[in-house]
Amino acid sequence: MTNPLYDTLIAPHAGNSSTFLECDDGTQLSYDAFVRRAAQMAHVLVAAGVAPGDRVVVQAPKLSDTIALYAGSVQAGAVYLPLNTAYTEAEMEYFVADAQPKLIVCDTKDETAINAIATKIEAKVLTLDGAGGSLSATANEMPEVFETVQRDPDDLASLLYTSGTTGRSKGAMLSHKNLLSNAEVLTELWQITDDDRLVHALPIFHTHGLFVAMNTALLSGASVRFMEKFDLDAVLDTLPTATLMMGVPTFYTRLLSDERFGKPTVANMRLFISGSAPLLAETHVAFEDRTGHRILERYGMTETNMITSNPYNGERIAGTVGYALPGTEVKITDAATGDACATGDIGVIEVRGDNVFQGYWQMPEKTAEELRDDGFFITGDLGMMAKDGRVSIVGRQKDLIIAGGYNIYPKEIEDVINDVPGVLESAVYGVPHPDFGESVIASIVLEDPALSTDRIISMVETNLARFKHPREYQITEALPRNTMGKVQKNILRELHQE
Repeated sequence: MTNPLYDTLIAPHAGNSSTFLECDDGTQLSYDAFVRRAAQMAHVLVAAGVAPGDRVVVQAPKLSDTIALYAGSVQAGAVYLPLNTAYTEAEMEYFVADAQPKLIVCDTKDETAINAIATKIEAKVLTLDGAGGSLSATANEMPEVFETVQRDPDDLASLLYTSGTTGRSKGAMLSHKNLLSNAEVLTELWQITDDDRLVHALPIFHTHGLFVAMNTALLSGASVRFMEKFDLDAVLDTLPTATLMMGVPTFYTRLLSDERFGKPTVANMRLFISGSAPLLAETHVAFEDRTGHRILERYGMTETNMITSNPYNGERIAGTVGYALPGTEVKITDAATGDACATGDIGVIEVRGDNVFQGYWQMPEKTAEELRDDGFFITGDLGMMAKDGRVSIVGRQKDLIIAGGYNIYPKEIEDVINDVPGVLESAVYGVPHPDFGESVIASIVLEDPALSTDRIISMVETNLARFKHPREYQITEALPRNTMGKVQKNILRELHQE
């Protein structure tokens, strides 16, 4: 095999006239046209000086050409690095400095700011937007055939940035084997075929929307209703002719909030899948009562792709994330010793398999902390395993907040708040939210009583993407601490959960 991902997911579709993408404006792209467009994108990358192994940073809108750029990067042997379109200039500067890409693709409206960042590392910049941009214009002039670059299974295909509760974002290195093995397992497990029509309203800058949804569609030959974002009316219009939907819990609560949503809407649907955040038991029940469908919940993370899934055929139990995927080992261990826990005991979830990443980009010490010598990755999530192997997640060892399917790391927000003159300290935490899963709250102790909350909010809005902004700022005299001096965020969550 010359190039594992390309040869398996993309190359077989040459000559396939079936529809691959159906976009919001009604345009359709066949699989064969997609293969040809990917080749044009690969030529653009080479013309921009991108060599095998070089990083290509992409902060661009959700368009068919964005997916073609992903495929072209794979074909050219590059390392595809998608970034959240909400990231600020300050955040982008960090990612670019760390990843050292040869090429940055951005929205045309951001070109001036991105050029200033790219100049520092001598990277090239191309633009992409709904009207085309320089990337699309350049691709239009390129040949529709490209000689695929040879890659080995362990060569990197993508770099996805994730964060911990301390320090800056970490680049998770994902190989061809990591991505392909997961796509193959999920496609078979969820019985995805070329008869499926997928409702795709997820972003394409993280694992769920790009690798879980798009890679399984490519592998199976499914048709994709490719939506720029989750739009309730558009989803309701599409569902009657769809068979498959992948989403975050917020999608399902919003569908349930609309009286038009019911059994007639989903008469043709085969499967609803949820992930990226815990699905509340009441959402499970309400969805099944309304539609007759039991949502299939699964569990994964940036470093591992998908780890477990509730069964396609079998009981899907609310509050559990199902069983380890075929070829993937999951165990529950004691956080202090690393020893395996007894059945039913709570411990840290560890996972090993072809889906587990290669380590953190330029962070060997962090890699050694979280990736054991025997290949098991320490997820940091707390869970328990039943006698039959079914996994339930009971909490997070780290203070990660998940709101609307996005991972939010408190320390990053605390660092910005604490830098505001007049702030003594802060604690950021999540509380339950019926729509987003969790809502971000900041409790702040002031050094200067005259400091206005507006000044803090302004600093946060300048430095952090919108989805990270606290929904409420609580000014308090002191933060609760234990005898060791550590802030007790559990007490804060209890105080402010309403």
